[in-house]
Amino acid sequence: MEQVTLLLTASTDVTMDEDRRLLSPGAVAVRGNEIVAVGPEAEITQAYQADETIRCDESLIIPGLINTHVHMPMSLLRGLADDLRLDVWLYGYILPVEKRFVNPEFCYLGTLLAAAEQIRSGVTCFADMYYFEEDVAWAAVQAGMRAICGETLMKFPSPDADSYDDSLAYCREFLEHFRDHELIVAAPAPHSVYMTTPELLAEVVRMAGEFDVPVVTHVSETKLEVTEWLKAYNMPPVVWMEEQGILEAKVIAAHCVHVDEREIGILAKRGVGVAHNPTSNLKLASGIAPVAQMLAAGVNVGIGTDGCASNNNLDMFEEIHLSALLPKVQMKNPVAVPASEAMTMATIMGAKALHMDHLIGSIEPGKRADLTVVEMNNAHMVPRFDTTGQNVYSQLVYAARSNDVAHVIINGKVVLRDRQLLTIDEDAVLEEARQLGQRINRFFVQRETNLLDKLIAIGGLKQQETFEIQVKGHVPSVETVEEGLKSPDIRIVRQTVRDQYDTYFIFDEASLGRIRYREDAVTTEGDTESPIYSLTLTEPAKEAEYEDCVVLTRARYTAPANRSLRFYREYFQASSEKEVVKHRRRWRIRYKGMNFAINVDKVTRPEQESFFAEIKSRTWSKEDALRKASLLSELLKIIGASTDDLILHEYVDLV
Repeated sequence: MEQVTLLLTASTDVTMDEDRRLLSPGAVAVRGNEIVAVGPEAEITQAYQADETIRCDESLIIPGLINTHVHMPMSLLRGLADDLRLDVWLYGYILPVEKRFVNPEFCYLGTLLAAAEQIRSGVTCFADMYYFEEDVAWAAVQAGMRAICGETLMKFPSPDADSYDDSLAYCREFLEHFRDHELIVAAPAPHSVYMTTPELLAEVVRMAGEFDVPVVTHVSETKLEVTEWLKAYNMPPVVWMEEQGILEAKVIAAHCVHVDEREIGILAKRGVGVAHNPTSNLKLASGIAPVAQMLAAGVNVGIGTDGCASNNNLDMFEEIHLSALLPKVQMKNPVAVPASEAMTMATIMGAKALHMDHLIGSIEPGKRADLTVVEMNNAHMVPRFDTTGQNVYSQLVYAARSNDVAHVIINGKVVLRDRQLLTIDEDAVLEEARQLGQRINRFFVQRETNLLDKLIAIGGLKQQETFEIQVKGHVPSVETVEEGLKSPDIRIVRQTVRDQYDTYFIFDEASLGRIRYREDAVTTEGDTESPIYSLTLTEPAKEAEYEDCVVLTRARYTAPANRSLRFYREYFQASSEKEVVKHRRRWRIRYKGMNFAINVDKVTRPEQESFFAEIKSRTWSKEDALRKASLLSELLKIIGASTDDLILHEYVDLV
């Protein structure tokens, strides 16, 4: 007899192989981390002798379930804020708590907590996207789980990077560190097209190709996201991604709720793996993804839980259940996604969606020994029929629950035996998570009054570029600037004339920031446009003077102002107000390959005698800001601004 390390026997092996073999009774032989044989029990037990045998009577052996989209550390934010609109939930609760609490220890603890829940749910592999992803990876290794760990990349500053330049550097180091790891695939994870830039995405594609790893991202999760993208680019996100070359990478696209027929065809053609997140999409009212249409087109659709902040659990059996039911209602067709197809999505198709089907997703010789044992003797699993050849899938999809999972083997190692976790000190993790939860709770109780929260509640909030360079100087006249703009080194992109009426709400507590209400009356080429009303929240800035300008680093948010000034006075209840009114000539220019705005202002309230010339530029990149700062002295001279009495502050600070 051939020696193996582990032998499992069960009532049925649900192989999920190409032939979808069901072996009753069946057995699986494992040597080290690899499946060496699967077949009828009598045949396997006669051919192999094991160091350890696990008899799984009245049970099913299935491939380990694959969670194709999750934010593991967010298990620590479970129940923090529910039943809110996505913008209020994200900007009012999630981002503030992440800014305050997310660090390597948070991510390690949250991943262990999530891993305990996932293993108990029969999950052996997950695809994560979060911050400090190296700590997520080490926690996964501690738990013995297989994972794609996607390091989040955004144009905004994040908990683990001050700028996206830093994010890219961290990500590259992370990929180097975990190259060829047995359990972990380190991957770049640009949050989405709308939270990144084309340049950032291009670098991500290059990096993924260099390391031969997937790219993890969110795609078309909400209708608003898609509508705004269509307005900006006249094409939906997936089409834009193909044109930009992003889909040349091995992409894992989470959600894809609002994709049309053309986009589905592109997803299939490009081999994009889709992670369907039914509970999260329902809870946030994002919609129901066209799963049946994607499957019919040949798209590999896996199933994900999303994070606990938007779900609120990581029970894969719930997600499999919904993945079979929702398309039936959506298509008004009870056979739209049968149970066998839903089980396929949770196993072998999920592996294909993660571009890992050569290793996992089915019980076949040569694949990694990632196995889950599901007991069938609980009341909700009895009786058992075999009338159609599909009954076992129905049991798993429509009846089984996570508490039916008895054993879990990952990479040949038993991590759950008789419902007991073997790789995680669950009691210690739970206690530490409770203590952190109390700290987070105190933080929110103390933060009742917050300008960002109040601005978010109004809706339409957007975060603007983090880095800003600015300088002001006196000029004799508008004509002086116009003459300077004739320089051959300057290309005028657009010019406008406008009257701006600004009301600033000032608060005694400077750390709150300040709110600006603006009426912007613009005239372009002689035509007066309808006034634009906006609100801007600027948080206190970190200033760094650089030669003839100042480089600001600060959070800055804007929202449309669709109510009266009286309303905002009453709503924000500021300690004081300041008004600035100015007539502005603006030129948007290109100078030495860089974008700048040059404004010539006549300030009428408070009345100022001279004209001010102001040069500004905002960017997501610190390096970009410093490069632009080095050009300001040149621009000041070109437009004839006096450098003897430069002003390195905003107009409101002069009042």
